Amino acid sequence: MDYRVESSETLRNKCAACYRQFNKIEHLVEHMRTSYHSAHEPTCGICKKHCRSFESLREHLIGPLPKQECRNIFSTRGCKFCLAILDSSYALRVHQDRCQLSGANAGLLGRFANLGIRDNTENGSTRGTQVVALACKMVGGGSDGSLDLCAKVCLIDEYENIIFQSYVKPLLPVTNYRYETTGIRPEYLRDAMHLRQVQKKIQDFLCNGEPMWKIRPRGGKARILVGHGLDHDLDSLQVEYPQVMIRDTAKYPPLMKTSKLSNSLKYLTQAYLGYDIQTGIQDPYEDCVATMKLYMRMRSQVHKKEAYPLASDPQNRNNFASWRQNELERMSPEQMLEASRSDYYCWCLDSRDM
Repeated sequence: MDYRVESSETLRNKCAACYRQFNKIEHLVEHMRTSYHSAHEPTCGICKKHCRSFESLREHLIGPLPKQECRNIFSTRGCKFCLAILDSSYALRVHQDRCQLSGANAGLLGRFANLGIRDNTENGSTRGTQVVALACKMVGGGSDGSLDLCAKVCLIDEYENIIFQSYVKPLLPVTNYRYETTGIRPEYLRDAMHLRQVQKKIQDFLCNGEPMWKIRPRGGKARILVGHGLDHDLDSLQVEYPQVMIRDTAKYPPLMKTSKLSNSLKYLTQAYLGYDIQTGIQDPYEDCVATMKLYMRMRSQVHKKEAYPLASDPQNRNNFASWRQNELERMSPEQMLEASRSDYYCWCLDSRDM
């Protein structure tokens, strides 16, 4: 009899999202206050467990110590790229053919893009562009060549069309062209566009006529900027842009390692898109295409709609600050999960504004 009571109590103290069990209800309440579980977390299509990242979900399904039942089903009906569970092996084959993308066009167009400056920033066809991806290639400056200087930049739209691409003349002398990976020679930068000119073109195109102080996440004219390690790229271009308009695949929680460190773009492209990049001489166009495809895949996810989806929204009560402790302890784990909200901005929310 005592065993049944203990078992029932343990079940009551089990998190409805990650399935962690706690000895006391107050421990579960504290866990929910700090975990920020939500409908936007990667979720196992079999047991419905919430994971903090897709890497965590991958470990749950096919890692060294997976949940055996989930692993068995995933091995026959699971997509190794998006980690979705399909209805049958045949449905999986059809799905995976579409889910595995190709970078062949990116490589080919990137080679053509090497031929001189491409500037469509003032072209009428780009006026309706809402999302753009940016990437830079760096050469070395300083006495030991370790200082990163932007020498080539690329900007594309969501259909992978080049908006702007150019070699860039850095403000400081180049001491290492890093030719093995950049393919850049001294003569390419001799008559290249100056950094200040590139900075202004990119800044103006991103802001799209909107003053920096006026830019807001929704309803404005400023464009969403996608990239990988954008802090570094923007710093090298000396471009400022509001964080609310930046979508960085190096910082997006669902795409990070279980250790909460960034994955490389090369790894993300291979694991989630199914093709290889950055082999040999690297082109910023190729990086732009990879980050845009990752962004579009994350944006296309379908999650439960919520009026106020963020923990930072003043209207919701994710941190449970307005609830009394005894009220929280009377809630079921499912009710706590229903009240919980995400501590990061899910990119699926962008699709609702377009």
